[in-house]
Amino acid sequence: MTPATFPSDWSTALVLVAHPDDPEYGMAAAVARWTAEGKRVVYGLATSGEVGIQGMDAAEAGPLREGEQIASAAVVGVTEVEFWGFPDSEVFNSPELRAKITEVVERVDPDVILCTYGGPGWGEGKPPNQRDHIEFAAAVIDAHDELPNARSTVYWNGPNPTHAVDVTGYTEKAVESLTCHKVYLEVLDPETPVETQARRQVEWSTEPIDGFAAAHASGFEQIRPKA
Repeated sequence: MTPATFPSDWSTALVLVAHPDDPEYGMAAAVARWTAEGKRVVYGLATSGEVGIQGMDAAEAGPLREGEQIASAAVVGVTEVEFWGFPDSEVFNSPELRAKITEVVERVDPDVILCTYGGPGWGEGKPPNQRDHIEFAAAVIDAHDELPNARSTVYWNGPNPTHAVDVTGYTEKAVESLTCHKVYLEVLDPETPVETQARRQVEWSTEPIDGFAAAHASGFEQIRPKA
């Protein structure tokens, strides 16, 4: 199915993810375009990614990763970044998490919600999705369904996009944004320069989408209301 052009008639988007760096893996180029157009984008992160840096104590890694995420968000024009303090690698679709999501959605009152992909994986030959991502996305969907007057349209950045954003001209911002996660990426792959890692990821996540006329595109699947 050829994806439709992502709607532009909105003013506020809420990006909901499990960990620092999650927005930069597939959303940052679109966010850069939207903030350049004057739209408000808010980031909400369930955890601080405190167990995500091998060999570093959580008490040190959490604040470091928060700082990297704040810097990364600023590159693409996002100044509102929240960390909710749920334990990294122990994210579950719990009443507590759903309550927090509900509180943030009601407070921010977004037109659009963009959340971490919650499916099992990206297809044959590609790695499976993380449990934190799957549980977090389920919590976002359940919390949205429980809202009495839910008005936001919910999307995730999965492999079967129903909508796409032309991000031609914004990929360098996305690379710069992901590069801000310097310490995390250095530990993740010590053999590959951070900018090379970031560029590879952005190039992969903004490849042309069949049927959508753009040299670089970010795809999103509409989850609620169902497309």
